[in-house]
Amino acid sequence: MNKPSKRVPFKEAKCFPLRHCSRNAIGLQTASDASINGDGEEHDLCNWDELKFSLIPTDYMYVMKCSSGEGAFSQGHLTRYGNVELSPSSGVLNYGQGLLEGLKAYRGDDNRIRLFRPEQNALRMQMGAERMCMPSPTAEQFVGSIKQTALANKRWVPPPGKGSLYIRPLLLGTGAILGVAPSPEYTFLAYASPVGNYFTGSMHFSVEDKVYRAIPGGTGGIKSITNYSPIYKAVTQAKAKGFTDVIFLDAATGKNIEEATACNIFVAKGNVISTPPIAGTILPGITRKTIIEVASWLGYQIEERAIPLEELMNADEAFCTGTAIAIKPVGSVTYQGQRVEYKTGEGTLSETLFRTLTGIQTGRIEDTMGWIVEID
Repeated sequence: MNKPSKRVPFKEAKCFPLRHCSRNAIGLQTASDASINGDGEEHDLCNWDELKFSLIPTDYMYVMKCSSGEGAFSQGHLTRYGNVELSPSSGVLNYGQGLLEGLKAYRGDDNRIRLFRPEQNALRMQMGAERMCMPSPTAEQFVGSIKQTALANKRWVPPPGKGSLYIRPLLLGTGAILGVAPSPEYTFLAYASPVGNYFTGSMHFSVEDKVYRAIPGGTGGIKSITNYSPIYKAVTQAKAKGFTDVIFLDAATGKNIEEATACNIFVAKGNVISTPPIAGTILPGITRKTIIEVASWLGYQIEERAIPLEELMNADEAFCTGTAIAIKPVGSVTYQGQRVEYKTGEGTLSETLFRTLTGIQTGRIEDTMGWIVEID
């Protein structure tokens, strides 16, 4: 085993987005083979207080392959984080045959590292793969790859309360193909980046009534890589006007709310919490599923149904859920010049749910449901 070279000092460094930080500056070339188990100075890598939700490449990624005719993925392996080689005629580049997932590793006050419901991500990837005519890893392979990715990069898991290690699994059609057809070869890979908050403060939405995120019979209910870029224009225009994000309406009637760019939405009125149903155009969020269960424990009535825009505009409170944002309160919604504001902050439902969710994820609240996977 090679002796590790001298490590670049990190104590005065800041975590910058990739465009501001070279691979040398984050020490990728200095990690030894011994660090495949994540050994190293976890808390001296950067200024965790300035951590944003932006890419900071870590040490390792996980890769496994499935070739045509095999039908199952071979045993995968960890490799140094870096660029991947693709044929110009690969299925993912030409026809968008690909899926993504997202989950986090959390460091608790006891310094142990935890994953939250990773088997649900595995099942969701399998559902998406079936829709996209792709093979997918088994649940055991998926969860095993996430454990290994988190452990190999555990020095990048932020200290308690400073953020988390975001893990991005990808399933890609990497085989070369010219005709419109499924790829002959597939690659699963998972990489990681330490992240802070996706948004700071409450969210302020505009309602989009000309562009639709998903259509019945489409891929809105899975995490296809093709779901996101078609709405960039609408979101960019909204942000230019000072909004945080966009709420999209259903394509069938144009009257009911569906979800935002990358999160599910909930509406609260009295003791009733409502959220749009999973019916092919709404992503089955794992945080969404969890919050439905937690809110039920707390005594709230949960309704999964179509929600007219007018109901959102007359709600007591609204909030969004997702892996990247956890739970974020909605501060305001604007539609055709009408702005409605909602309760936020201490004492709100979203604050109670946030504290409960993050308490379970970080070990401060006992996990009685078997949701936590401890890896360290």
